[in-house]
Amino acid sequence: MDLSRKDFIALKYMSADEILHVLDTAETMKYLLDKKNKKAPHLNGKSMILLFYEPSVRTRLSYEMAGQFLSASVVNMEVSTLPENGGNLKEMGPLIDQMGVDFIVIRHPMSGSAELLAKYSKASVINAGDGLNENPAQSLMDLLTIRSHKKDFKGLKVTIIGDVAHSRVSRSNIWGLLKLGASLTISGPPTLIPPGIEEYGVKVCKDAREAATGADVIMSLRLKSERQQANLMPSQNEYRNFFKIDEEMLKCANKDAIVMHPGPINRGIEISTKVIESERCLVDDQITNGVAVRMAQLYILSLGNAKRETEGKK
Repeated sequence: MDLSRKDFIALKYMSADEILHVLDTAETMKYLLDKKNKKAPHLNGKSMILLFYEPSVRTRLSYEMAGQFLSASVVNMEVSTLPENGGNLKEMGPLIDQMGVDFIVIRHPMSGSAELLAKYSKASVINAGDGLNENPAQSLMDLLTIRSHKKDFKGLKVTIIGDVAHSRVSRSNIWGLLKLGASLTISGPPTLIPPGIEEYGVKVCKDAREAATGADVIMSLRLKSERQQANLMPSQNEYRNFFKIDEEMLKCANKDAIVMHPGPINRGIEISTKVIESERCLVDDQITNGVAVRMAQLYILSLGNAKRETEGKK
């Protein structure tokens, strides 16, 4: 499939075929990761900047390794101060272009920041998380993990439990899973469920065990302490009692159901230690697949850029 896009901004803008193309490309990248010599020449002579207005060691390291495995030059840039609006992104794009950068990976607390930067930059922009909007790479690695174990998405029942309202990962997963034919159920404290989400074809259950009934995949989301401080959720003990994924909850799901989490996990609150340490929990697979997905993003963008350069010379 010819996926000649300039940027990777959101799964909302991708078709099912495009998503599957990224997953197929990531599968080939996993073969490279299994080799002793993980270097490939695909991005030799190319450069990328990790422009992080929000800290994330896991995400930054994953993109850095992906770029280095493909022989790109990688520069880390953590921005310590934030503008009140997206104004400086309009200046940042042309500035980075003047430095000859090919790829910009941006993580920013403002929704729409990646799309704004892409508008003002000739470099390919990859969204590593923008505000409460999306985190497409995290979703793609989740989708790759699911497909590795379940083979197909059509007819698959997926349950997401936790703070859906503040999770950009869940937004990307909702777009991706529905486009690929899975059915989706969510559960969590009512104050942490986006109003009107049923309009997208998602089922909402107040009871997490009801949501998990018959599930093939159960995804837990990270619970941040500031939600409790803002009175958006009950105490951690109450959350643990109603929404923790443990062996009792898994009895409601299918026998071969898998458990996933974007990490890092609050042990004993979001998922029990026993489930985390079981074979059903695939967090380690998600991390490995994360590098492969990010390699796939870079490789696909490089092909699209090369095609546009060739067409521009005709």
